[in-house]
Amino acid sequence: MPFDLSSALAAREAAGLKRQRICLDSGQGRQIRVADRSYLNFSGNDYLGAAGRPELVQAWQAGLALWGAGSGASPLVTGYSLPHARLEAQLCDWLGVEAALLFSTGFAANQAVIKALLGKDHLQWQDRLNHASLQEAGAASPARMKRFAHNDMTQLRQLLEPKRGLIISEGVFSMDGDQAPLAELVALSQASGNWLMIDDAHGLGVLGAAGRGSLAQQGVAAGQVQILMGTFGKALGCAGAFVAGSRDLVDYLANFAREYVYSTHLPPAQAEAISAAIAWVQQADGAREQLQAHIALFRQGAARLGLTLGDSQTAIQPLLVGESEQALALAQRLRQRGLWVTAIRPPTVPAGQARLRLTLTAAHRREDIVHLLAALEEGWHGR
Repeated sequence: MPFDLSSALAAREAAGLKRQRICLDSGQGRQIRVADRSYLNFSGNDYLGAAGRPELVQAWQAGLALWGAGSGASPLVTGYSLPHARLEAQLCDWLGVEAALLFSTGFAANQAVIKALLGKDHLQWQDRLNHASLQEAGAASPARMKRFAHNDMTQLRQLLEPKRGLIISEGVFSMDGDQAPLAELVALSQASGNWLMIDDAHGLGVLGAAGRGSLAQQGVAAGQVQILMGTFGKALGCAGAFVAGSRDLVDYLANFAREYVYSTHLPPAQAEAISAAIAWVQQADGAREQLQAHIALFRQGAARLGLTLGDSQTAIQPLLVGESEQALALAQRLRQRGLWVTAIRPPTVPAGQARLRLTLTAAHRREDIVHLLAALEEGWHGR
């Protein structure tokens, strides 16, 4: 037999690393249902509680009535329609960029950029904690990848060579919740003559004025970053992604990025829903303030309990546990108390750094955070 799948799965299970899909009986929200039981949801990325908002649902329904269920083709054939064009223009206006290009997922967008841009004569510098979509694309490209220690600008400066390629970082790191020093990255990009790419999947909508993301929050102009990637499946409550930058960049990707050229475009009805989500997010200061209040309450409570959290001021709050078995056991104890929290294990995070990836949202209530802290206190001491 050419592929020994059973042995590979058994080895992963023996190491406490085997994953299982969980089928929900409900949509996303403050609460979810699994196997006919309701749980408070502290594992989703719907940071502002946008996924179930009536504005988005109505926009998607109206889009279905006007445009049908699918796009029917790749965007370079007949799959590019008015809702797509309007959404791209809306992104440019919102974020202050020249041009934007839509993708079906953030994973596809990151693969598209890195594989289309980097050749064998280029170099790439990636933060060691970058998302798998960035690191896998970098490994698949012919360009040599140099990884620098997480947010270590001194090491990055030592590794850089002038005008050789692309510096790549997340804005908010998906497993740790901390933020990249964007002004320093821009300065190093400019001084070395290399381009800078920021993946702001977890900052867009949540941070900065009008939800413009990590760049806006840190006072960095969008024009100082050559490539910005963002997703619609986190704070915007939908699905899909975009890459933004210069008109030449977008035109280049539309011609050379295989993930764009050879994929059926996202449905126009979905683009209508995303447009409604952006309009709502721009005005959602109250939701962002509520989220920040929840983050402060949780971190203060965790400090009182002596819990070991990552250095995060964002919706992603990693509770560092250590070994995979301990993280799984703690997650199970929380589920017994009606809290849905996911244990994150290697290879998603480094060995010995298994954690509970707690995510807070504006849809949560104060009493939810208090309940979470009480359950963590009981579950933590029950290890």
